Amino acid sequence: MNKTELVNSIASKSGLSKKNSEAALNAFISSVEDALKGGDKVVLVGFGTFEVRQRAARKGRNPQTKQEITIPASKAPVFKAGKGLKEIINK
Repeated sequence: MNKTELVNSIASKSGLSKKNSEAALNAFISSVEDALKGGDKVVLVGFGTFEVRQRAARKGRNPQTKQEITIPASKAPVFKAGKGLKEIINK
């Protein structure tokens, strides 16, 4: 499902127009991005949790030259599915 299909699904299930559904989806995405950028978690009980995890620096290898390189530390956004979402998927 791409963004357009998601907007159409939101519009049909909520009774909102496609324009308002897209605005709501964009606002949700922006809010999650801002929270994660600020170091917060976004917890949607029953659905899941969005958070940022720190990745440590590590050694890697360039596959073409076989030269060892250092991969710098970074932050990665992660989503952990909640119990309710897992139950729906496993039915």
